[in-house]
Amino acid sequence: MAIVVRLTGSDDLGEIIEGLLTAADAKQTDAPALATRWRALAHDIGDALDQLPQTPH
Repeated sequence: MAIVVRLTGSDDLGEIIEGLLTAADAKQTDAPALATRWRALAHDIGDALDQLPQTPH
């Protein structure tokens, strides 16, 4: 499955990743399987972001 997300920049994606990790921490006690899934999503998104070509500064 694939998803297309249009953002204004990589900072937006960083906020999504941070939000997933924060939410996972909050759910760790009540729903550990969900927390694990959210962490995996965050890491998968981060890995995909790392594979994008770097833009010149």
